[in-house]
Amino acid sequence: MDALTLLKEDHERIKKMLADGEKTTERGEKTRQELFEKLKETMVAHESMEEQVLYPALKAHPKARDLTLEAYEEHHVVDLVFEELEKTPVSDDQWGAKFTVAKENIEHHIEEEETEMFKVCRDIFSRDELDQMGNQMAEIQMAARQVLSQDASAQS
Repeated sequence: MDALTLLKEDHERIKKMLADGEKTTERGEKTRQELFEKLKETMVAHESMEEQVLYPALKAHPKARDLTLEAYEEHHVVDLVFEELEKTPVSDDQWGAKFTVAKENIEHHIEEEETEMFKVCRDIFSRDELDQMGNQMAEIQMAARQVLSQDASAQS
């Protein structure tokens, strides 16, 4: 699977989780907590594969450098909001507001990737290069998910 197809499929999963999370209320504490944990796990794996494979390859190309630096910063902002979400009780009305901010940031990031960044990727990488990156990214994603699920079971 090529890198862009892998990312697009992951983006669809993430957008569904974001939409489901936005529908929750303070009373749905267990649902909120479980959904957030799954979203966080998915985002960590997603960021890992982008930051270890795609972004370094893009950053090396002058026409993609600024776009890539911005993408790194967008990941950083989402990570900060997620840290705040972890510290905020899911029953607190601030949790919902923070989740909405995270959702809006992630959706903006996805939109930029799928329009601007994917176009640049198609321009500068061959089909074989995109396939190779996709394979590397899938391995990183799988490894990250395994580590995160092991961490989660160790904590329970």
